[in-house]
Amino acid sequence: MRAVLADLSVPRYLLTAATRRPGLLLSLRDDLPAPALPRAPGWVRLHPELSGICGSDVAVAHAKSSPVLSAFYPARRQIPGHEVVAVTDAGERVVVDPVVSCVHRGFPPCRSCRDGLPYVCERFDQPGAAGCHGPGIGFDAALGGGWGEQLVAHETQLHRVGALSAHRAVLAEPASIALHAALQWRRRGDRAVVIGPGTIGLLVMAALRRLHPDLDITAVGPGSLAAAAGADRTLPAGPRVVETLAELHGGRVVRPRLSRPLLEQGVDVVVDCVGRPSTLDLALHLLRPTGMLVLVGAAGRQRADWSLVWSRQLTVQGTVNSGPEPSLGGRPTMAQAVEWLSDPSYPVDALVTHVFDLADWRAALSTAAAGPRASAVKVTLRPNARREPGAG
Repeated sequence: MRAVLADLSVPRYLLTAATRRPGLLLSLRDDLPAPALPRAPGWVRLHPELSGICGSDVAVAHAKSSPVLSAFYPARRQIPGHEVVAVTDAGERVVVDPVVSCVHRGFPPCRSCRDGLPYVCERFDQPGAAGCHGPGIGFDAALGGGWGEQLVAHETQLHRVGALSAHRAVLAEPASIALHAALQWRRRGDRAVVIGPGTIGLLVMAALRRLHPDLDITAVGPGSLAAAAGADRTLPAGPRVVETLAELHGGRVVRPRLSRPLLEQGVDVVVDCVGRPSTLDLALHLLRPTGMLVLVGAAGRQRADWSLVWSRQLTVQGTVNSGPEPSLGGRPTMAQAVEWLSDPSYPVDALVTHVFDLADWRAALSTAAAGPRASAVKVTLRPNARREPGAG
């Protein structure tokens, strides 16, 4: 089987070098065994049509994953790719919820799984019957990943997409994460800011617009697609964000000593899809008292002044993965995302900006890492292009 393999069982000096030479830990292999079906009922073989490149994939290539999270990502060999639209051996087109939780590993449900929260399963470090370390597909070569010609998944992870175009279907996993993030805010107020209009940020805006048609949404950061995704305006991530929002909404600008300006009468929710010190600091300075900061993704170790969290009684809510959503009556966010993607009015047609064959994975990875500098939003790979011309 041909696949891009990440070999993380390397000397420390190579991990250090990988931060400067992305892709050093990855290689395209033609001699990998196809992943074996776990010896348990319900597992099926998949052939990817199109697979997305996520920020976590870029982080692996740069050897920048969090040291704390390494306990939950212990696999030394990975085939990346967890944003997948694929075809089963039976010919059905599906998208894949990559999370492998207790039910797939053959364990009695942990407390999180019992509470309907498998996306924070407490056994990600234990392979069980699935033979998979880590949170799921794309993080252990045992099950394969979307950057390979085959992978295996449990039938409960699959959502049928029929004739939905691959360019829309491949967005199901990030769209489900964005919806999960948007649902963390129980609406209190009328103003939202989304920092980072990349794939996740744009999909968060689209989700917020669907959930709250009259919400005022400001996008902060580089990008040209925010208005189409649902934002009312886009502001550059510069020093005047606070002043501009004060002028727009009638708030007051408070100027602390030795700190950026603070927006009094600020916004009700900020969704930070970047997670850097500068964006965390901006978010905290924009929120009104008792507002909510939603952090999407896995940003790793960052320094920030959290004084405003307690002095203004802010809520900081982390989000990751997707899955059954209590506010949707237990329905998986991916099922809702597939429904939205099937609606032509759901504004995502421009998000897939690049499609590369698997042989060109290095160019694809560099393009994804460059982001706006390469006019890239969602960069994808076609793992089976040589065998199935025109796939995707």
